[in-house]
Amino acid sequence: MSAVAETRSAWLFPGQGSQKVGMGRDLYEAYPAARAVFDRADSALDRSLSRIIFEGPEEELRQTFNAQPAILVMSLATLAAGREIDPRLQEAPAFVAGHSLGEYSALVAAGALKLNDGIRLVQERGRLMQREGENTPGTLAAVLGLGEEAVEGICRETGAEICNINAAAQIVIGGTRPAVARAMDLAKARGARRTIPLRVSGAFHSSLMAPVATAMIPSFDKVDLREPEVPLVANVTAEAIRTVAAIREELARQVCTAVRWQHSVEFMVSRGVREFLEIGPGTVLTGLVKSIAADVQPTVINFSDARSFEKR
Repeated sequence: MSAVAETRSAWLFPGQGSQKVGMGRDLYEAYPAARAVFDRADSALDRSLSRIIFEGPEEELRQTFNAQPAILVMSLATLAAGREIDPRLQEAPAFVAGHSLGEYSALVAAGALKLNDGIRLVQERGRLMQREGENTPGTLAAVLGLGEEAVEGICRETGAEICNINAAAQIVIGGTRPAVARAMDLAKARGARRTIPLRVSGAFHSSLMAPVATAMIPSFDKVDLREPEVPLVANVTAEAIRTVAAIREELARQVCTAVRWQHSVEFMVSRGVREFLEIGPGTVLTGLVKSIAADVQPTVINFSDARSFEKR
C-alpha cells in the first residue's frame, strides 16, 4: 500500500451471516487474482473450501467452521480482483475495519497478516466457536428500536449481554437461552419495535466465548503478525490501532466482547472519512454505514461480485 489516500476512505469487511452458496463463483471464473485466493485457501486448509462455497449445501456452508473462512476468502478474493482493475481499490484507505471475523480480512488487506495465516486462524476460530457453542449452549437476538443505554439496563436485569452495537437502534444481545428469552420479553415491554431471535450456533461476542479467546492465543504465536500499513479500527475499543501488541489483544478479546460497530463508524467519520467501501459478500455493512453516518451523507460502495467492478 502507498500512503493514506487523500479521499479519506475506509475499507470495510463483513462478518458471519453474509455467506451465500455460490458467492464468488463469478469472480473465480473472471479474474485470475480472485481465483488464486480461492486456490490458496484450498491448499492452506488441505480441503476444498471453494467447493463448499460454490456448491454448498447451505447447511454445510452455514456451519461456523466453514462460514468464517469462507467469508474471509470471498472478501479477499473480491479485493484481489478489485486491486487489479478498479481505481477505487488501488489507493490505500485511511482505515480498515471488519465486523467480527471481518477484522481478520481487514488485517490481511492491511498487510498485518499473510493470507494463508489469516485463512488458518479464521478456520481455527470458527472451529473453537462452534465447539464452544455446543459445549456451552447460548444464543443471540436482535433488539430493534431501543437505544444502547436501555438495552444495557435490560441486560443487567436478565443476565444477557450486549454482543453487537450495530447502529443506534439495532443492538444484538446474547447469553444463555433463558437469559436472552427474558431480555427479549423485557425489551418488548419497554418499547422495542421488534426482537428477532438469530439463527446462530452460540452466544458469539459474549462471556460464554471466553474459553475461545484463551484457546486462540497459541495460534497467534504461530503466525507472523506485523504492524498494519494502515490503522485498524478495532471492534472492542472503536479506536485505531496499529501495533502488533494491540492487534494480538484485540483478536483475543473481540471473540468474547461486544462488537462496537456503530462507534467504529462514528470514529472514522470523526477522522474525516467520507467514503466507505464494503468488500465481500452481502450488503449489511453498507446499510449500517448509511444509517450511522446519515448526517454526513458519505459515499458508500459495495463490492461483492463481478458486476460491482462493471459499475465504474
